[in-house]
Order: sequence, then structure tokens, then C-alpha cells
Amino acid sequence: MRQTIRLYLMLGALLAANFTASATEGMWLPHLLGSLNEKEMKGMGLKISASDIYNVNKGSLKDAIVSFGGFCTGEIISSKGLLLTNHHCGFDAIQKHTTLQNNYLDRGFWARNLREELPNPGLTATFIVRIEDVTKQALAGVSASLSEKERQSAIDKNLNGIKSGAVKESWQEVLIKPFFEANQYFLFVTETYKDVRLVGAPPSSIGKFGADTDNWMWPRHTGDFSIFRVYAGKDNKPADYSTENVPLSPKHFLPISLDGVAENDFTMVFGFPGRTSEYLPSNAMKLLVEGQDPARVGIRDAALKVIDGYMRKDEQIKIQYAAKQASTANAWKKWIGEMQGVRQTKGVERKLAYEARFRQLAGANSEYGTLLDSLNQLYTDLAPYAVARDYYTELVRNVEMLTLANSLVNMIQDTRNKGEDKYPALRDRFLATAASGFKNYNNDVDRDVAAALFDLYFKEVPSNKIGGEGYQIWMETNKDGRTTANHLYSKSALTSYAALKAFLDRPYATVEADLWKDPATRFLIALRNGYSELVSKPYDAIVPDINRLQRRYMQAQMDVLKDRRFYPDANSTLRLTYGKVGGYAPRDAVEYDFMTTLDGVMEKYKPGDYEFDVPEKLRELYASKDYGQYGQNGKMPVCFIASNHTTGGNSGSPALDAYGNLIGLNFDRTWEGTMSDINYDASICRNIMVDIRYVLFVVDKFAGAKHLIEEMKLVHPKKAKVAPVRKKAA
Repeated sequence: MRQTIRLYLMLGALLAANFTASATEGMWLPHLLGSLNEKEMKGMGLKISASDIYNVNKGSLKDAIVSFGGFCTGEIISSKGLLLTNHHCGFDAIQKHTTLQNNYLDRGFWARNLREELPNPGLTATFIVRIEDVTKQALAGVSASLSEKERQSAIDKNLNGIKSGAVKESWQEVLIKPFFEANQYFLFVTETYKDVRLVGAPPSSIGKFGADTDNWMWPRHTGDFSIFRVYAGKDNKPADYSTENVPLSPKHFLPISLDGVAENDFTMVFGFPGRTSEYLPSNAMKLLVEGQDPARVGIRDAALKVIDGYMRKDEQIKIQYAAKQASTANAWKKWIGEMQGVRQTKGVERKLAYEARFRQLAGANSEYGTLLDSLNQLYTDLAPYAVARDYYTELVRNVEMLTLANSLVNMIQDTRNKGEDKYPALRDRFLATAASGFKNYNNDVDRDVAAALFDLYFKEVPSNKIGGEGYQIWMETNKDGRTTANHLYSKSALTSYAALKAFLDRPYATVEADLWKDPATRFLIALRNGYSELVSKPYDAIVPDINRLQRRYMQAQMDVLKDRRFYPDANSTLRLTYGKVGGYAPRDAVEYDFMTTLDGVMEKYKPGDYEFDVPEKLRELYASKDYGQYGQNGKMPVCFIASNHTTGGNSGSPALDAYGNLIGLNFDRTWEGTMSDINYDASICRNIMVDIRYVLFVVDKFAGAKHLIEEMKLVHPKKAKVAPVRKKAA
């Protein structure tokens, strides 16, 4: 009883402390803004209507937003299909066009006319035409008596019927996705353009300024942008790449505000956020930040220490491992911030208080009375398997020999299933992929990573989650990571491409038999078999029950907590989030302002440093204070932060002002706020945006690409004090 009273008191305090914060939480479906959000948004400063944001009868903001390649967001910023996204979103395309003679990563790239714009096979831009609620049709005939497998089979059958009957044009596509833990379903009619060309990109010293050190951090000084153009057939419809294609004439493009931002300004971010889990029960949150995150961080921390040590001593290794190190460090740093953020904001305690209120309102005797306890118990049951699962997957991911061994075993299994006659083709395809991997591989580095990770893995994972065969090999090598690694790397055929090729250039039956003799594949198979039997199977047995109760709990929350507006978790569909510009105080005696300037770039400048070098031209512009119309009070704004609720997939999303004008480009979150995927708190959750004035300054003053500026529509909404007139693009 005393515990319950304490939770109720805590809830009251938390609700009072976070009353203003709740106004900015949420990733909202744009077609429901009119009924759910418009009144609040206008109270916060919105100057346009919900129909200006989403409309199927006329051009609206949603018609300027695209899913860029399916992994980022982009926005149309001219009547000729000019598209803006992040530099890191366009990085792969920029890299593919880079050669020693034309090093676009180092020097940047700027097409002077349409003829110089570079095609990118496979790169797409997808627009949302309309969104429809198809929940009733999707769940027709679905009852609580069905198993999870039977339920999904029935839904899949219904969805196929909905798709085939959907009203659309021949060039359009239909996508249906579940929301609110598959309690609701929405249909999206889309248009995907397949001819997207590179127009401009700053050098990496601007587009990736700060690189790994500044990743997830504030203050930030990165000009994280690149420019593309969407092309269409002469009928303005999607078309495969052709020299006959013409720039897209969009239904709407974003005007660009030159007025900048001020503290407490209303902002919106419109894009395609990837994944969040905001409605997990308390035991799921504890499992994540007290079990899974520490496991993943521990493995990557050990791997990064080895890799960083080698990269600092050897320039060749630095080049080979730069991309891998960045990829490994990105999630590692995010998980650390997530753990710290949840602790700092008392996320678990807030979740317990929320659950206490839910139980009180649900009533002990209702159908929801014991639901939450049952769900929390399932997460308790899942915990040991979930943590062991993460240790295993991180071990195989971070030891490249094990990654290669795993792929090799998969190839042999594929051959076994398809027939021995398929082996030559499957082998050659596998070897082609392996050859690419060996170009950026160093045997000494990987051996030392393996030695560190083997010690950690066998220390942290109980033997009953590893299996007898894997543990037997560990004992054969003196239960010592260094001894085990030396044994594997001195005798395996997986340490070089030549040895691997020789191993596989033999009859299939011989190769299959010798998999058990090679120490690397033997070790991988032993660990994999133990993982499959002792971790994966029991984990997979619990998950369907979790999914079933999680879905019921989601519906229960919406039924019981009538005073709360619910938004669906992110699932890579179009969403709008809104908040306000503002700094934050992440910890004692530390307080951050909301904006950075070019002064900060120069303060971080380190000549020749791969993270903090600054191009000579930019230094000259700074010295002369030649900022043109883009500066503010003698300063050149670079980045700013606001309380918009964002996540992965929002990279490249437009930051919009109260009138729907472009004011910035979303590219990151602050470190303390990375926990927003599971525990949004506006007191410390901030998204980071490059100021659009810095983008224009770089395009105009630094690159001299004035023809691109002339293609855009620049406005001064704050000076005009009225919403700019919106015209349909010609």
C-alpha cells in the first residue's frame, strides 16, 4: 500500500514537472492533425491550417516531403524538383561518384547546369499521395481466439484484398502498415521517382565537420546537407533514368525563410521517422537500459578500444577502418546516451507511476486488471535470453572472422537446400563479397578484437546460454581470449582472401566436410548451434505472447486513459512533430544555448585533422565576415536545436517555421536525448538542425553556386508579419 501511495505522489509530481513537455511529444499522422493537434499547434504559434499541411485536393506541405532512398527524408525546394537532404544521407551517392581525379568527398561537388547533374542508379524519392484508415477491412474476421500465426495469416489475406481494390493510378503503389501494435492499419498511396541526380555537396570538412567526436553532441557545427534533383518523364510521372527526362514539376515546394530562429519559436519537423517504442511497460524499459544496452555497449566498447589504438598508430589501418569504426561508434554512443537519459529523467520511475495510474483507472476486476502484470512478467522471463541474444549478435558482428564464418556457413546451407550443382555460382558470389570485405580488413586488428571480446563474452554469458560444444572449445584453449584467438587466426583459412579462395575452390563435398575442421568455422558453428538451441528458440517462444499482450495493452491504454492523446510509434511512415526552439540544461551547472555560429567552427578548427579541418575558402569568408544576406548581427548561424520529437529516418527532414517555410534541416539528436525513442522528455530531448541560412551561405558564398539560390523562393515571414502566399508550382 505504501509503495502504491508513493507511486501516485510521484505521478503527480512528474505530471506537474512535465506538463509543458507533453505538448511537444509525439510523431503525428498528418491526415489526423485537424482533429487531434491543430488547436494546440495554433496555441503554440502555428500560423497556417492543418489543411495547408496535409491535403489531397490541392498542393500542401506533404507534397514537398519525400522518403529519400527509403532510409532518410528529403524535401523539394524549387519548382524544378530541387531536393535537399543531409550530407550523410547523400554520402553513398557522393562516394560512388568520387575518384582520385574527382574527389567529391574532399572537395565537394557542384553541377553548374542540368547537364552536369549526376545520375544515381537505384536511388529513389517517394511521395505520399494520400493516407486512408483501413482498420475495419484489415481486421475483418479476426478474433481473439486466433493464435498469433492465424491472426497474421487472416490479416495478410485481408490486406491483399485491400491492396488489389485500392483506387490509384497505374504508376502509383499501395503500402499498408500496422499502427498502435497492429490495432489499427493505414493505407498509403505513393509515387516513387527513380531518376534522382546529384546536384551539389559541400566538402566533408563542412558536411561531416566534427565527424565521430561531435556525433550525438551539442553544441554542433556541421553543415550536414547535400542537394539532388528529382527527374520525371515528359508527362511529369515517374520514369526510369533517361537523358530525355526533365526536372520534376512538384505539387508543392518549400519556400525558404531568411529570418532565422529565435528562442521559443514554433517549429515543425516533417519526415519519415524509423522506429520508436514509446508504450513499453516498465520491465521492458528496465530490460533495455539495465540489460541489453549495457551488453551491447560493453562489447562495442572493448572492440573500439582495440580499433582506435590501431587507427592512431597506422595510417593505412585508419583508412581501412574509418567507416567501420564510425558505424560501430554511432550506436555505441547512442546507447550510452539512452541509458544516461533514462536515469537522469527517472524514466523507469515515471513509467511505474504511469502504470499505477493505469491500474487504478482500469480497475482490478476489469478485463485489463491483470494484463499489465502478465506483460511485465513476460519481459522478466525474456530478459536472460534477450541479453544473451545481444551478446551473441554483437560478438559475431564485431569479430570479422566470425561474421565471415557465419556468411560461409549460410552459403553452404543454401547450397545444401538448392542442390550441389548450384555450388559454383553461390561460391563465386560469396567470394566476390568476401573480396570486397578483405580490402578493408587487417588480421592483427581483428585478432586483437576477438581476444578482447572472447574474454568478455564467456565472462558475461552463462555457460547454459552458450552450450557444451562452444564451451568445450573455450576450455580447450585454456579459457583465455588471447589463446583462443591465436588458435583461430593461426590455423584458419578465413584470415586472407587467397586462403579462403583455395579452401572453397574444391569439390563441394570436401568443403562441406572440412567446415568442421577449420577452427574458425568450427567455433562459429558451435556458438551458433548453442545460441539457436539455448537462446533463440526460448526467446522466439516468448515473443508471440509478448506481441499479443503488448497489442492488448496498447488498446487498453487508449481505452482507459481517456485524457491522453495517443500517437503511433514510428514505423518509417510520414509523420509531423512540433515543438519550440530552446536550449536545455542536461546536468548540474551545465546549460546550453539554442544556436551555434561560425565562430564555433573556427574555435574547433585543427589544421589537417580529419574531423576538424576547415577549408581555406571558409576561413577567408569568416575572416572578412562576408556572410551576405545570410548572416545575423555580424555572426553566421550554423546550427540550432528545438524540442521536436525525432529519431532515425528523420535525417534530412525539413525544419519548418509557423508558416511552413524551411528554416533548417534535421540531422541528429543531443546525446542526453537519445532515449526519446523509449522515453521522450522535453526537458532534455532536443533535435539538432543545420540552419538553412548556413546551407544557403555555403551554396552561395563558399561554392559560388548562385544559380541554385536563384532557383529557390526566399521569403521574410517575420518581417512581413503575414503568411506568404502559396502558389502551385508551374
